[in-house]
Amino acid sequence: MTGAVPFSAIEAAARRIAGRVSSTPFVASRTLSEIVGADIRIKLENLQFTASFKERGAANRLLTLSPEEAGRGVIAMSAGNHAQAVAYHAQELGIAATIVMPKATPFTKVSRTRHHKARVLLEGETLAEAAAFAHDLAEKENLVFVHPYDDPAVVAGQGSVALEMLAEAPDLDFLVAPVGGGGLAAGCAVAAAGLGGRTKVVGVEVESYGAMAQKLAGHPVAVGGPTIAEGIAVRDIGALPEAILRAQSVEVLTTPEDLIERAVILLAEIEKTVAEGAGAAGLAALLAHPDRFRDKKVGLVLSGGNIDTRTLANILMRGLVRDGRLIHLTVEIADKPGALAELTEAVGALGGNIVEVQHQRFFTALPANVAAVELIVEAQDEAHGARIVAGLTARGMRTVRRNV
Repeated sequence: MTGAVPFSAIEAAARRIAGRVSSTPFVASRTLSEIVGADIRIKLENLQFTASFKERGAANRLLTLSPEEAGRGVIAMSAGNHAQAVAYHAQELGIAATIVMPKATPFTKVSRTRHHKARVLLEGETLAEAAAFAHDLAEKENLVFVHPYDDPAVVAGQGSVALEMLAEAPDLDFLVAPVGGGGLAAGCAVAAAGLGGRTKVVGVEVESYGAMAQKLAGHPVAVGGPTIAEGIAVRDIGALPEAILRAQSVEVLTTPEDLIERAVILLAEIEKTVAEGAGAAGLAALLAHPDRFRDKKVGLVLSGGNIDTRTLANILMRGLVRDGRLIHLTVEIADKPGALAELTEAVGALGGNIVEVQHQRFFTALPANVAAVELIVEAQDEAHGARIVAGLTARGMRTVRRNV
């Protein structure tokens, strides 16, 4: 099945989609390199118009439709990025598009897909259920199904990202790409092999959805559960990508959920770029497996930037908590005039910034003339937080810090 996507198909796809998708920046990250202990460059596919590499495969597939197929219209199923890519490029080419998305798809991805004039249907609790509905509808309405990863033209389009990366940095030791259904990693593997260099492609999955890693290891697939990396939360991987990854001996690593969050934060704080959970998976893998990449030249595909803003806010705030820059305190004070002011003045004198305060008199086992005050306090770092707690205690205010 690997013959279905020869290197020449990826070269042809790159020529075909030129001018329709962006040749995104491939930037070195000095700070992330220091943190991980590797020489890191990041391919900013979140800067595509629809904020994902998925444009490459979608554009290539739509451009290979016959006039008869284009006239029938297309249908796709997706948790968001493939949906937007198909909807956008179909609109550009004057092709009617229907998109089926799981009911739990982030609102921002649904609204952006509708913005491109596609018919959007929310069906199924999972991607697999949405796919089943989409296949049935395609048959009923005689639509052309544009698969997000199990399609030679899509895989070839995705592989164009590796051509760009290796043209700029032919001496990469590793090219790291997120794996959902496997189309991106498969396309990159064919491209890297076709160029004849030493670069090894490594795929990355979130631990709770390690379907490709499990399949490649010969294990039964057992996946599920909530994840912020919904873009790679795939149970049914592509048969074509799996065959390619096997043939190219591509290693697929997994990373825990908390390091996905950590990677999103690092990209925002250090690189000033927004990544969704799936998009940050490559960096998370480097954090999870530092020995695997130490002192190597690594190219990361930052595959997407379509993250719900509320989710992003939650991740950033949780990161402040983990780093000790946001602490939760319960302080006992006398229930008398001026006591709360004394507490807030003490926190200020100790250099803390009160973000939130709740004064509790009733739902407590304390004496009736004592109040419990819960504070969310911003501190400089973990050590500063400890000094705030010690300072309040030294002032006679019994203070308990809630652990994460």
